[in-house]
Amino acid sequence: MNGAYSGWLIGAALLLALAAVVTTVRNRPMGPVLLVGLGLLEIAVLAQAGFALAGIGRVAEKATFVGYLAGTVVIPPAAVWWGRAERTRWGPGVIAVAAFTVAVMTGRLLQVWDMVL
Repeated sequence: MNGAYSGWLIGAALLLALAAVVTTVRNRPMGPVLLVGLGLLEIAVLAQAGFALAGIGRVAEKATFVGYLAGTVVIPPAAVWWGRAERTRWGPGVIAVAAFTVAVMTGRLLQVWDMVL
């Protein structure tokens, strides 16, 4: 895994989480900005998953790594579904939690990746 790309991904996820928190505090439903942000985050996570799976042979804890990788791929679409279903201020709250979770799980992926055989 590329540390620079993962760092960019963590920063983007945290920025999206911040935008979602601001939307939640302003008592607004989820808008197109958060949807586009989640879409871009999903594309970035899928690209990272492709890069990571190409070099999975050097990871010591393969099951843990694949679990975290699968979790980061599934979370943004689940957040879109749940955020669109919840039309109150908590829809963006769900997106904030999801984006923060993607950031934390990406950081954990880097830690597992660095545990060389």
